[in-house]
Amino acid sequence: MTTTQAAPHAPAAPVLPVAVDGPYVAPGDADGTTRRRVLELVAAEGPVTAAELAATLGLTSAAVRRHLGVLEDEGTITVHEAGPSAGRRGRPARRYVVSTGGQSELSGGYSELAVQVMRHLRATGGSDAVARFAAERYDTVVRRYAPHLTAATPDERAAQLAALLTDDGYAASVRPVAGPLVPTVQLCQGHCPVQHVAEEFTELCEAEAKAFSQLLGTHVQRLATIAGGAHACVTNVPTALTAPTPTPADRRGGTQEGTR
Repeated sequence: MTTTQAAPHAPAAPVLPVAVDGPYVAPGDADGTTRRRVLELVAAEGPVTAAELAATLGLTSAAVRRHLGVLEDEGTITVHEAGPSAGRRGRPARRYVVSTGGQSELSGGYSELAVQVMRHLRATGGSDAVARFAAERYDTVVRRYAPHLTAATPDERAAQLAALLTDDGYAASVRPVAGPLVPTVQLCQGHCPVQHVAEEFTELCEAEAKAFSQLLGTHVQRLATIAGGAHACVTNVPTALTAPTPTPADRRGGTQEGTR
């Protein structure tokens, strides 16, 4: 889900960068500081191996595995269960993703209050009130993001959108998809600041997907959500230019109804 400055929403989680320029040096290094950075990178890059994390952080694999062991014992990360790799010998490297408990830690302590507010809205205004709130929330997101999505193609706009989402705490990235009949990329969000609200109020996820479609100027398909139990929110974005929907930037800041 995307956070906004103008619309009411649950507080955004800390910004989770997806790249580091050069070796990471934790200030003063308390072990907890480095461990938090490891958790954030698992959210941003997962499923990810200890070796990949070590290369990003500029630490030894042994040091990273020590932090991963603590995080796994705490229940904030878990090993990603993937099917057997065809044609590969030996034991595959363990790949880590953030658990539900880790998502809660990254989100901060306001989710219960947000859930109570949404329940009150539904009790007093019905499900239509919740849907209207979700649509209005993402109308604001579209208006804020649209001027920054200037690229000509959906995949380039998806990369720009991922950068905006990351700035808002969603640990987003764009990953190519190999082999589909229709050229596609996946917009992945490794963290959801409103996960616990969206678990009960799926209108938020539905409205977000509509906003992505509007912003990218193409039909998108939501494949998985953190609120639904996945380790990341994954949205398929076709990259072929076939009668694209006009983007908000094309309309000079105008918005369409039904925004997510």
